[in-house]
Parts: sequence; C-alpha cells; structure tokens
Amino acid sequence: MSWLRVETPLPSGPMHIAVTPLGVVAGGYLGDEAGELPRCTDEAKIAAVKTRIGDYLAGRSREPGLPIDWSLSTGPHRTVLQTLLREVPYGRTITYGELAARSGVFEGVAEPGLAARTVGQMMAANPVPLLVPCHRVVAADGIGGFGGGRVGIEVKRWLLTLEGVLEPTLDWNGPL
Repeated sequence: MSWLRVETPLPSGPMHIAVTPLGVVAGGYLGDEAGELPRCTDEAKIAAVKTRIGDYLAGRSREPGLPIDWSLSTGPHRTVLQTLLREVPYGRTITYGELAARSGVFEGVAEPGLAARTVGQMMAANPVPLLVPCHRVVAADGIGGFGGGRVGIEVKRWLLTLEGVLEPTLDWNGPL
C-alpha cells in the first residue's frame, strides 16, 4: 500500500489516497495532518487518481470511477458499502435506516434504531470515502454526521451541494 496526496477544494483541504495493485484501498480527508506515509511512485496511478478525483470535484464527472480494493472491509461492512455504491447514485441520498434495510444485513434485528446506528458506524469506518459515497447517507431528520467534527460536516455539505442535493450558499466555492 502506498499513498498519494490529492489537492481538493474541500473544506478539509487535500485528501490522502492509498493504492494497491488492485485499486484504491483507503483514503481520507486528512488535510495536512497525514504524517509520514509510504509514498506512491507509480506515475500512472498518481495521474489516474488525481485526474478522476479532480474531475469529480470539479463537476466534470458524476463518480470518481476508480477501481476499489475491498480488502479493508469484510462481511456485513463490505455488504453495506457495496449496497451503497450500487444503489445510491450521484445526486441522491438514502437514510441510515433505509440503507440498513436495503443491504439485507440486519434482517431479524428487532431493536428500534439499532440497524440505522450500526450503519452510521459503518459509514464512519468507510475505508474509501468519496469512492464509496458515504456522504450520500443522511439521517431521517437531517444531514446526519460525518467524520472529522465540524470540518467533516462541512465536507459532507460541500459534496451534497456539488451533487445538487443541497442548494449552494453564499460561501459556496465549488463549480457552478
């Protein structure tokens, strides 16, 4: 696994993306706090990741369209993430509870709200954010959470605005 930095217009600053021979395996909105990570030196991978993420964040494409290495998610977590990727397209959202139901992972769970809360935890542990669009998963009564505290919520708002789910505010700095 090796890492590369992708400059973004996101409120969190640059992203850090980890790649393997199979695809993108991890990523995060780490800004300048990534520390010392093994650097990717494969120029073709660097160019592909930067171009595709850049095109998505500039509004030129609807998905990053990069191959995903699923090795950091297994079992029910992988099932929920793959359901999200497959069933919730650009510009759409789904609630935590709806995603839990669609995934089929929580059949037989009787405790009210448990499946939705668990899906929220799974979204927080998504190893490949942006590629698996956890920003599209919202609470039944609002936007819901997003890792990274206030900056994380601003990233979620920014991405949902990019996709047309939310109206731009006066301080919107994304593509028109």
